[in-house]
Amino acid sequence: MNRLATLVAAFTLAACGGEPESTPASSAPPALETAAVELREVDLTYSAEAVAEAVRQSTVAAQIAGRIVELRFDVGDYVRKGEVIARIDERTATQAVAASEAQVREAQAALGNARSNYERSKQLLAQKYISQAALDKAEADYKAAQARLAAVLAGAGQAATERSFTTIVAPYSGVVSARHVELGEMAAPGKPLFTGFDPATLRVVANVPETQVGAIQALSKARVEVPSLGKWVDVKQLTIVPSADPRTHTTRIRLELPADARGVYPGAYARVHFVVGKATRLLAPRAAVIRRSEVTAVYVVDDAGAPRLRQVRLGAAGDERHVEVLAGLKPGERVALDPVKAGMARDQLKG
Repeated sequence: MNRLATLVAAFTLAACGGEPESTPASSAPPALETAAVELREVDLTYSAEAVAEAVRQSTVAAQIAGRIVELRFDVGDYVRKGEVIARIDERTATQAVAASEAQVREAQAALGNARSNYERSKQLLAQKYISQAALDKAEADYKAAQARLAAVLAGAGQAATERSFTTIVAPYSGVVSARHVELGEMAAPGKPLFTGFDPATLRVVANVPETQVGAIQALSKARVEVPSLGKWVDVKQLTIVPSADPRTHTTRIRLELPADARGVYPGAYARVHFVVGKATRLLAPRAAVIRRSEVTAVYVVDDAGAPRLRQVRLGAAGDERHVEVLAGLKPGERVALDPVKAGMARDQLKG
């Protein structure tokens, strides 16, 4: 009976439209981190492609012949000034030093004998036992022995210096960028062993049209963008090379980077943004911009917090955090800093 009463009540509710209401999904949009589009005074820049290079870069070569018996570093290793980077077999050089030292001892003995003979000859001449010619010969032999000892000492010094060439040390602290030999190969005077550079002394070089040199020189201010690292680097010093290429009519400009410019290596591609003036521009955060094929857009968040996708047109002004907006936005409008999250929020509101 109770079951029958329950069924009757259920049909009655259905007929009267009394079906229990489901709880509606929340229509409030999720909170999004936003930033305002603002009018700001920005630097007008002229951009030019550039290449990074090392101010101090060198190739260490062998100074004597011999077999390479030790290589202590490889490409990418950091080497401190004075550290041993390679060794050449020093047995031949050691034997040459031993031979030169023996020649020094022989010359010293000959010099001592010539000195004694000269002193005796002076005494014998005083006693009228020998002629002046005999004394002159003894004096000449003594001076020849002195010259012989000086020559042998110089040869010994040269042999010792050549033996020091078997140990190759780093001329300055830096990073090994290339190793030109393998263990066991024969070294020869002038044969390259290692190439390295000092990462604390880097610069970028750009070629700019002659028509832009005057404006660049007037302000002497620029920033370097490294696209591969996604970073901007402040320039420490700007130098305009006082010459121009007669074929391209461009002038080379060197821009020294600070010592803490990590991740930049010789040969890396860069873009230099030279400051040539100032102007007021409408700026939006770069993080808010999304690019899909040929469409560039942002998510504009209204007063209710709902994101709306809007296409925009961007300009060239700006910096690493902001970009110029030419069309599509007005000052004061707020854009979502996380386009992915804003897109998910928009889809949730539509659902």
